Amino acid sequence: MRYTKGSIGRIFLLKFEDDDIILNELDKFARHEKLKAAAFIFLGALKKGHIVTGPKKPVIPPEPNWKKFKDGWEVMGVGTIFNNSKGLPCTGGAPKGRRLVQGPQIHIHTSMGKKDKVITGCVRKDSKVFLVIEAIVFELKGVKATKDLDPKTGLNLLKIL
Repeated sequence: MRYTKGSIGRIFLLKFEDDDIILNELDKFARHEKLKAAAFIFLGALKKGHIVTGPKKPVIPPEPNWKKFKDGWEVMGVGTIFNNSKGLPCTGGAPKGRRLVQGPQIHIHTSMGKKDKVITGCVRKDSKVFLVIEAIVFELKGVKATKDLDPKTGLNLLKIL
């Protein structure tokens, strides 16, 4: 295990509205505020989208187990935002030949419920807000950490410097 120490900087309250694509809005927000490192919590509802519910098998590199959802789900979750070591932010990993896209590296895990069903996993792609999602973002100051492409997994993983 590795660790780094820092402090909380700015604190933001965000309100996502109906039909917002949560990852796109977080990307715009992180760029506008020039966030280098942050953690956030959120609650509300997602209308439809995609979630990865772990790997299909526990092997490296992992093959994601994709699940589509629709028709509105209650959600609560946590996430992080980090830059890469070159000082430029970067979004997602580049598994199986996908090109790395510049932008904040946003990682969200959520538990979602609808009627008597529950899904837990990593929010991806074009997941849309239903009515509202409220989030509190905590900027992390002084931490020595980045997200960098790990050649073994093909994912952008946290790197403690």
